[in-house]
Amino acid sequence: MCDEEEGLKIIDHLNECATFTESGNFIDADTALYHLSHLASPHGDSMQRVATYFTEALAHCQLAKNMRGVPKVLRLVRALSTPEQQLVKKLFFDFYPFLKISHTITNQTIIEAMQGETAINVLDLSPSSNAEQWISLMQGLRERLTNTPYLKITLTAIHEKREVLEQMELHLKVEAERLNFHFKFNPVVSTLESLDPETLPIKKGEPLAISCVLQLHSLLAANDDEMVKIRVQRDFAEMLINQKNKKVNRSPDSALSPFSPCPSQKMESFLNGLWRLQPRVMVITEQESNVNGASLRERVCKALSFYGTLFDCLDASASRTLLGRSLLEKMLLGEEIKNIVACEGVERKERHEKLETWIPRLELAGFGTAPVSSNGIWLATKLLQSYVPGYHIHQKNKFLFICWEKIPLFSISAWKF
Repeated sequence: MCDEEEGLKIIDHLNECATFTESGNFIDADTALYHLSHLASPHGDSMQRVATYFTEALAHCQLAKNMRGVPKVLRLVRALSTPEQQLVKKLFFDFYPFLKISHTITNQTIIEAMQGETAINVLDLSPSSNAEQWISLMQGLRERLTNTPYLKITLTAIHEKREVLEQMELHLKVEAERLNFHFKFNPVVSTLESLDPETLPIKKGEPLAISCVLQLHSLLAANDDEMVKIRVQRDFAEMLINQKNKKVNRSPDSALSPFSPCPSQKMESFLNGLWRLQPRVMVITEQESNVNGASLRERVCKALSFYGTLFDCLDASASRTLLGRSLLEKMLLGEEIKNIVACEGVERKERHEKLETWIPRLELAGFGTAPVSSNGIWLATKLLQSYVPGYHIHQKNKFLFICWEKIPLFSISAWKF
């Protein structure tokens, strides 16, 4: 068991290791890793457990900076198979309430936006293996549409694995037949990065809803040299605008700034493509975390705060001896930590940013804010009562945050064409 003093030592050693690694002082960084190896434990409390994966990530980071070929070889040795990927996603769904809350609020927001329609399109940019979200949507639609016996539902789902889409289609067609819906499934085998929204098989003219859960941030990954060049261009453009308007320069992290601190042409193009689909509603769930900085020490500090809280949630709700919990920590949370800390450029996919950065990015693409379903909030709050105390939903303006204690962990926002 780690006491408060040891917990502070862990944090100090992690920050020291990140600082030494970033500056190229690998001797002192190695010393910090040595101390961490005696304090961290995959079987200890939440701080010791999360420190295990940060220590491993920093070790990989040192390898990446010293020997470029070694980390690539290590990554080639073991990659999760499709069944393993689906397993860890299911474990995340089962152990935490976050996805259930997201699905509940997203579905209710879609149902209210589609009131009175006899044909709807849904675009799922983050399909789950068990299709649970869309089975719940169908059930909710059937409850609300007692006076509309006929409803045509077209679901377009994106996934890089065809077998995942085939399983989705199988489950959804069974449920659609049971509920007497006319159902069409459009499987699109693609990664989000290579997807052009305007080529999707979505029928123009029919009302469209878009759901994107914990996926958009991956589009922020870009070549580092390209990002620096774009950032310089953006900073110069903002300076000219501020001079013209005689305004004081704002921090690039300001929620009011239309210039992203980490610009991405890929993201801009993708959001513009979604806007041209003219969705009636688009619901986005993202990590309320800021781990997309250029500084390694900053990333370690921000990620430690976010993932440390996720480990605290598990400590409060699940036994440390559960096999599923240890698999979730190692195969999902640990791998995300490693990606944030040890990877750079296009390989760093886990580039979480806070909602205050997403708002101007989406507004620049043309989207306007839309209210989330009040009934969805009520149902989600009721759902949280089945979990340990500590989880709650905080509403600020039109936006929602799923929190542990006072710490926002995930944001849910709704947008319209």
